[in-house]
Amino acid sequence: MQIEWLIVGVLAVWRITHLLALEEGPFDAVLKLRRTLGDGALGHLMDCFYCLSLWVGLAVAFGVQAMAATPTLVATLLLWPALSGGALLLQRATAHAEAAPPANDLPTEE
Repeated sequence: MQIEWLIVGVLAVWRITHLLALEEGPFDAVLKLRRTLGDGALGHLMDCFYCLSLWVGLAVAFGVQAMAATPTLVATLLLWPALSGGALLLQRATAHAEAAPPANDLPTEE
């Protein structure tokens, strides 16, 4: 497998997982899907970025391995958590944390 496919795979897993878990989607389609799934197992899966990235990663791993010259099940099974882990790293790197106030706005001791 070429490194380009690994990068494409990680980006695909992150984007699809982000769409399904954290966005409303075009025309609120994903929001409606999450509401339809409700409080069941699939509904809970859609609420958890970490859990959902595993399953999206599995599908993408099979797709990426299909592009390889000699796809193997072992390579797919190793690629699966790697894609999910890469997506989790991207999520953590891009998540909006509460911004700390600038240093000049901090209260001073008197």
